[in-house]
Amino acid sequence: MPKKYYSKRKTTSLVSALAVIIPIAVGLIAGSDHLSDSNPLKQIASVITNNKADQIVSNGSTSHEDTPSQRLAESVLTDQVRKQLGNDIQWNGSGAFIINGNKTGLDAQVSSMPYVDNQTKRVQGAVVPTVANALLSKQSRQYRDRDSTGNGSTAWKPAGWHQIHDLPGEYDHAIDRGHLIGYALAGSIKGFDPSASNPQNIAVQTAWSNQANDSYSTGQNYYETQIRRVLDNNKRVRYRVTLIYDGDNIIASGSHLEAKSSDGSLEFNVFVPNVQSGLTINYANGQIQVNDQW
Repeated sequence: MPKKYYSKRKTTSLVSALAVIIPIAVGLIAGSDHLSDSNPLKQIASVITNNKADQIVSNGSTSHEDTPSQRLAESVLTDQVRKQLGNDIQWNGSGAFIINGNKTGLDAQVSSMPYVDNQTKRVQGAVVPTVANALLSKQSRQYRDRDSTGNGSTAWKPAGWHQIHDLPGEYDHAIDRGHLIGYALAGSIKGFDPSASNPQNIAVQTAWSNQANDSYSTGQNYYETQIRRVLDNNKRVRYRVTLIYDGDNIIASGSHLEAKSSDGSLEFNVFVPNVQSGLTINYANGQIQVNDQW
């Protein structure tokens, strides 16, 4: 009898250990940059982790609460915004929208050197960015931290800046200095200013829209991460970011992101709404209000 009890206890301990080790291993495989996205082992691991994320979302976790609801995301889809995005706009279930079936007309088969081209317009007497086109490669990537390249923190404020701090949830502030073309993607391109004080490349962007990087919460960083992985595998990427404004608003309603890699392994066409749970934004002037339920 004692021997059987010991055997059962040993088996239980082994099962408990595996229950801890296996999810960690699966997570490491799914998030590995050393395995291609087409690797069967990585694909299986990604399915498992995505299912786990869906379970977390359905259970009402903090991450789920911080992801904009469909109703909030659609609040910026006015007739004028929809006209700029086209007729094929589909909710992705994770805070953003898929445009044109996730297909883009960008041509990645170009032979020029990496570049960034920024366009702007003047609204209410201020210069705001509109479109940024880029051709990216591993050589355009910037791996050094901002401070070491002189692109650290700045006191400069883009047009419509009205910050709020000490918010509940994952994002404790309302807005960021949002890059159209990110520092890590193009910070090594000669002649391009990747700093957070470049009025041609920086606009007011909610913290969620800028930073969210999960399969269940797809902000701009989520899509930039996909580009970084492809660049690190020596692929070239055509990338375009178009800020979608409703009329003469000084704050964009969201960011239209399009990318295609030279080998076809990466392609997306999405709209990330410039919203954040718990906040009401006046896009005409940038004023922000914390909702009463918070």
